Amino acid sequence: MRIIPTRIHGILDYLVGAFLVVTPWAFGFWRNGAESWTPIWLGAAAILYSLLTNYELGVAKLLSMRTHLWLDFASGVLLALSPWIFRFSDHVYIPHVVLGLTEIVVVFMTDLHPYARVERGRPHAVHPPIR
Repeated sequence: MRIIPTRIHGILDYLVGAFLVVTPWAFGFWRNGAESWTPIWLGAAAILYSLLTNYELGVAKLLSMRTHLWLDFASGVLLALSPWIFRFSDHVYIPHVVLGLTEIVVVFMTDLHPYARVERGRPHAVHPPIR
């Protein structure tokens, strides 16, 4: 069920990207290791590829929405599994798993078609007529 419009997804991209960058300090697990750098790098990457995505909040519009969602999915999987891949699960794992799984769920709930606008009361009117 794809109920999240790409415009809302774009807002989430920038908010979550920024939040991932500050996560090590927000949750108090900064140790200058993989537990800290994984969310920082994934957050920075999310902001970068969001800027490059062809959707309402993209700037360069080089990546398709489908490619963007694949990157989100890969990022979510890596984030969720990173405590065991990089062997820091004895120190911290809950923020990584929760944020990673949330990212994966959002991927499957996001519309694949940017710029689609449904007019109120006209569910089949996606774009205004061209005159």
